[in-house]
Order: sequence, then structure tokens, then C-alpha cells
Amino acid sequence: MPAGTVNQVITPSNEKFFLAPQFPMQRQYEALRAFIVDEEPSGDVARRFGYSVGAFRVLCHQFRHNPDKRASFFRQPHRGPQTTPARDRVRDLAVAMRKRNLSVYDIQRELAATGRTISINSLTVLLREEGFSRLPRRTGDERPPTVKPVIAQVADVRRLDLSPQSFRTPLAGLFLFVPLLDRMDLQAAVTAAGLPGSQMIPAAQAVRSLLAMKLIGTERKSHVMDLVMDQAIALFAGINVVPKRSYLAAYSSRIDHKACLRLMEAWLEQVEQAGLPRGPSFDLDFHSVPANSAEEPLEKHYVSSRSRSQKGILVFLARDAEQRVFRYANAGVTKGEQAGEVLQFVRFWKKHTGQPPAELVFDSQLTTYEKLSELNREGICFITLRRRSDKMLRQIYSQPDSAWRRISLPALTRIYRNPKVLEERVTLSGYEGELRQLTVMELGHEEPTVLLTNHRKLGPVELVTRYAQRMLIENGISEAVQFFHIDALSSMVGMKVDFDMQLTLVASSLYRMMARRIGREYSHSQAKTVFRNLLNLSGKVEVTATSVVVTVDKRAHNPYLVASGLADQPTPMPWFGNKKLILQFA
Repeated sequence: MPAGTVNQVITPSNEKFFLAPQFPMQRQYEALRAFIVDEEPSGDVARRFGYSVGAFRVLCHQFRHNPDKRASFFRQPHRGPQTTPARDRVRDLAVAMRKRNLSVYDIQRELAATGRTISINSLTVLLREEGFSRLPRRTGDERPPTVKPVIAQVADVRRLDLSPQSFRTPLAGLFLFVPLLDRMDLQAAVTAAGLPGSQMIPAAQAVRSLLAMKLIGTERKSHVMDLVMDQAIALFAGINVVPKRSYLAAYSSRIDHKACLRLMEAWLEQVEQAGLPRGPSFDLDFHSVPANSAEEPLEKHYVSSRSRSQKGILVFLARDAEQRVFRYANAGVTKGEQAGEVLQFVRFWKKHTGQPPAELVFDSQLTTYEKLSELNREGICFITLRRRSDKMLRQIYSQPDSAWRRISLPALTRIYRNPKVLEERVTLSGYEGELRQLTVMELGHEEPTVLLTNHRKLGPVELVTRYAQRMLIENGISEAVQFFHIDALSSMVGMKVDFDMQLTLVASSLYRMMARRIGREYSHSQAKTVFRNLLNLSGKVEVTATSVVVTVDKRAHNPYLVASGLADQPTPMPWFGNKKLILQFA
């Protein structure tokens, strides 16, 4: 039949597969067939299939005398094993279990209990071979009894159990804050702020639950699920169980900026009445909370931890320089409001205390010269840096040696204790009047440090020393990031950050009071150090008819806590049935 003339079954490309083979084994087979079967001359065959005459003769010799060569053209496929030992040895047991209406997971579990291991896939194939179809979805009653997760109770203060009980907890150190809180009325501060609550979770219990997370350094609200079965936090908060993470994360959704300001003011009154004095001088700074979101309408701010500008929430912080504690926090500051935030703080502090702050210390980018003039009119002393320009640097370096004078800084641990200072009076665009300008060299920096101040009485030594102390606010911000986790956003909404900052302010105040109460080497320690060395304690809690007895386990640093006097007297717990807290050391 001519190729391609009847039904198009055979095409020229099909013929080429046989007449012009491309693969070596096929080419050898077709050449040998043409020579042996078709009896074509060996020279013609060699030429047609691309062999030399000698090479083709060797090929014919191998074919005649080597059986392996003849067998290499048509090899039988190697068949795999015809048995399945892994399935066969459990086949009867698996069939019997499936007849009991057990799923493949139930069968695998029971087989493993008898020392027979098999995968889920193998079990599925076995049951399919035996003609079983998949089980329909079963109800809970139809499933075999297994170990199941314990369902936690719903947070409801009306279900608070005051009956005698005992339990162990890794968070026994949390109760050492109760004597400190006894000197303050947290309920009054929450009421004055108008924070939201419900019959199941009143506002005070919600705030105590969130505050407990801060005090133990929990990073995110979702991490409360690790502690949901621990009764210590629930007892500390005065509720039956810890509220779930969705509630804690969404609690601030009904809190606006005015409520945050009310809470801050009410809390400051409470801590001052409890014995934490307020200092006259404040260190000011901004901190950018990075927000990894492309959807939220947020401005870009410089994030120092990442050395770049990105979307974030700008937070203004004021730190008491004497007590080393944050006194003011305001989140969600826009670029347009950034320069005036220092005056916003002044108005808040004047309303809170009746008089403006005596001294403010900040860097050059916090505000403008016009705002500095307003601070001067308010009678507020300030110390700040001046931005260096190339022209200013040329003028500084051109000053003769006689214009400079050496000063001796009092800090004995400083390497650069004897810098040289050039003091001038300058006028700046936007500032009314003159300012003192101190240029300091040989202070450990490559370029000179230029200070601006309206102080009239302080000398160069006091001014340089005081501005150097401003760097401690960087340590305070670092502590807030590392221990209080202010950068761990639960939402991209700025108001949530604002309320989180207020909780940080409350927690930092409690840690500062704790450090002062412990004293000695820990009087100025950071919160993470106090918690790690002193308060990260396990212990036993016993609830009796009239008291709550917390027995703290032995630890090397416990003598500091004994000497603090926090456990000397029982502390009433109005939020827990008016029982008294008794702290003991094992």
C-alpha cells in the first residue's frame, strides 16, 4: 500500500523512523536486519547506516557469537515485587478493625499500640484492595474514646471560683506587684478614664489581664494561649480564666485618644500618691513603631532599628530624668504635628501639675526654632543640639586656640573627661532673642557637638553633663521595645498602639517602684533585669477561706525580695473576694 494514499495511517515521518533510525541500538538492529534478512551487500548497508566497513563487520561478528548482544535489542521489563509485606502482615487485623467502623487513623493508632507500624497511605491502599469505601463523616459519639484537648472556660467574672484550692504556677513573681498596687487605686484610674467593660469582663479585670501580659514580658496577645490554663494570671486579674487572645487584641477597639489621655493622667496621680515623686527635668524623644502593611494609610517615618524610612506609627515619649520612668506617651503623631508635640506635652503637664516642666532636653530634630521660642516664653529651660552645616564647621575649625577653654567632666568612668568648649551667643531665624551656643570638641566624636540652650545659670560642665544623660532615654526606649514589646503590633491601627503605650507607661512605673523598693544594686535596673533576676519565679498558690497564700520557690536572689518588705504584711485583694494575699518564701 503506498504511504499516505488511503487512510493517512502511514506518513513519511513514520517511514523515516524505520528507514533512518536516530538511536544507536535501533540503528544497529536495522543495519543487521538489512544485511542478514534482506541480504543486502555489507558495503551498501554500512554506507547507508553510517558505519565504516570494518566497524560493520565487527558488529556482525558480535551478533553471531555473543548472546548478550542479541538479547540487548529486546529486553524484558523488570517486574517489581508481587507481594506487599507491610500491608500483608496487618491485612486481616485492618479488615477486622474496619468492620468495627474505625477510620484509617484509628486503625493506625491501634496497630501502633500492638507494635505494628504502617503509614496512612498504605492503610488506605489496603482497604481499597479489600473493597472498602471511605467512611462517612462520623459524629463525636461514633468516634472511639481518645485523648482530646481540654476546653477552657469562658472568661466571666460571675463564674469566679473563691472556694479553697491549690495549684502550682511558673508566674508566682507576678503576685509581688500586688503590695505595690495596693497603694494605688487601679479601679479609680480605670473608671476616671472611662474604659469599656461588660458584665462578663469588667474594665478593671480587662486592664489587669493586659497589664499582667506586660509585667511578665509577653510579646503578643496571641501568646496568652500558652498561659490560658495557668490560674495565676486569672487570680491576679480577678476573673475565672484569662480572656482569650481575640478579646485582648480587640479590647482597645473602643478606646479613643481622649480615653488614653484620661488614663495616663489618672495613673500619674495614683503613682505620685503612692510615693513615686516627679522630677523637674524631662528627656524627650520620638520612636517609630514599624508597620508592615501596604494597606493602612500611614506615613513613612525613620525606623532606627532598621536604618530606613518605612510606614509606621510615630510615638512621642517624655521620660522623667530624675526617676528614670516614662511620664507621657502619645502615639499616632503625624509629620505635621511632630514639631508641636513638645508644646502638647507642656500643656498636658501644666494641666496635670499646675505648672510647666522646669527643663526639657531633646535632640535637634524634635522641634523647630519657632517652637523653641514658645518654650522660652513659657519660662521653660531647654537643651538641644544644633544641626551642623558645612559653613558652621568651617567657622568652628577656623577659631583660634585662645577662643577655646578646657573643662573637666565629673564622671570618673568617662574616657574623654577633658574636652574643650567654645561658648557663643547666637541668634537664629524664627527664635526671638539670643541663645547660648556651646561647641564641644574632643568628646569622643569625629565632629564637634553643638549645644543650644536658654539656660542662664548653668555652666558648660553642667550643660554637657546634663545633655549626655539624655542618652538614657534611648535605653528606656530599648527597654520598652525589648521587654514591653511596644513594636509588636496587634493591629496596624494607631489607636491600638496608643493604648498599648499607656499600658507600657503603667508597667514601667510599677517596675520603677519595684526597683526603688528593692534598692541596693537594683535601684536603677531595667525592667528586664528585675524580672529575669528577681521576679521570674515559680511557686505554689493555696486559696483558703480567708486568704491566698503564695509560697515562692527557693532562688539565689530571694533575699533581695525578703529585704524589700513586700511580704511583711498581708495585702487585701478586693477584686478576689476581699481575701488577703500572704507572700511566703520557701
